[in-house]
Amino acid sequence: MYLKRLELLGFKSFPDKTIIKFTKGVTGIVGPNGCGKTNLLDAIRWVLGEQKVSLLRGSKMEEIIFNGTRTIKPLGMAEVTFVVQNNKGVLPTEYNEVQITRRLFRSGESEYLLNKVPCRLKDIADLLMDTGIGAHIYSVIQQDMIDAILSDRTDDRRFLFEEAAGISKYKNRKKAALRKLESTEQDLLRLKDIVAEVSTQANSLNRQMKKAERYQKYADELKTWEMFISKSTMVDYRRERQDLLSRRDSFLDERVKFDAGIDSLTAQQEEQRRQLIELDKQLTEISNTIYEKSEVAHSVEKDISILHEKRQNAKQLKEKNGLDIESFQKRRDTLLEQIENITRELEKFENDSIGIGEETGDYEKQLSEVDEQVLSAQYDRDGLNHGLMLLEGKLSAGKSDDTNLKEQESSINTELLELLQHY
Repeated sequence: MYLKRLELLGFKSFPDKTIIKFTKGVTGIVGPNGCGKTNLLDAIRWVLGEQKVSLLRGSKMEEIIFNGTRTIKPLGMAEVTFVVQNNKGVLPTEYNEVQITRRLFRSGESEYLLNKVPCRLKDIADLLMDTGIGAHIYSVIQQDMIDAILSDRTDDRRFLFEEAAGISKYKNRKKAALRKLESTEQDLLRLKDIVAEVSTQANSLNRQMKKAERYQKYADELKTWEMFISKSTMVDYRRERQDLLSRRDSFLDERVKFDAGIDSLTAQQEEQRRQLIELDKQLTEISNTIYEKSEVAHSVEKDISILHEKRQNAKQLKEKNGLDIESFQKRRDTLLEQIENITRELEKFENDSIGIGEETGDYEKQLSEVDEQVLSAQYDRDGLNHGLMLLEGKLSAGKSDDTNLKEQESSINTELLELLQHY
């Protein structure tokens, strides 16, 4: 068994897919500083399952992915494939060539493949155990591991010696067996607790079962008695049912008789109801007539009161007009007397004016004043005559209205007496 080749893609300083073949006789890799010799060692350690970033010379796992240069863009994945020639059957598998692949994405996802089949890291570790191949075994030695081998502490060297002697697998199996044994002991303790709990529940269920058996026994006895009582009750019910049926038949006969009587009474009731409806109609018509006549009487009474009021107003107007006529007559008599006096004085002045020449101007002036007084008196007389004619017209109209009011009052009283005699 030997390392056949190493395939790198996007791991640290290998942006392109790089295949390094290890043919027989290759014992080392040499080159100038910075050419990537240590990156190959880191790639082998990483693909074999290394989880400590510090041993890969970084601060976080994403740093192993190619981060890009000025001319090459950064990649999003790093992949390393470790190919081993298994021609002697050292690895417990039927394949002559074993490929171990590990991938890491910038998102943090990681996966392992064994012969291009997804697997677990534990599967790879179990496959390579006691073969001298692994992330922390003597096949991959760094400078600090050389210091550990040469140190005086036995614990630092024991790991490498046990791996070289091939007993690390058995020690790991022993640790796993001890862990399983401890887990089994814990399971046994848990089982004891479960058995105790189940025993308690079983005792409780046993008591409940006995109670259920007693309950079932009593329930069966109760059911037997209930059936017996139900049977007796059923017989009584049947006998009572026969009695009720016979009574129902008699009641049905009586009901037929009652139905016939009810039909007769219903017919009578319908006839009486019809007569009552006719009476209600007549009563409604009479009530409507009374209401109409009452409205007419109310209207007549209202007209009578209005005519009485008009009659009183006409009487008052007649008396007032009579007084005004007497006043106007007195006023007319007074004016007539003044006119006669003024006329006599005018005649006197005319007679006196013949002999008086020097006082003609004064008399003419007095004459004009007297003429004006005469004209004014004549105007007053004409106005009094016109007012007297108006008063006489009003008096005549008042007399006519009084006559009409009396006639209307007589007619209304006649109609009212007729209405009262009719009702």
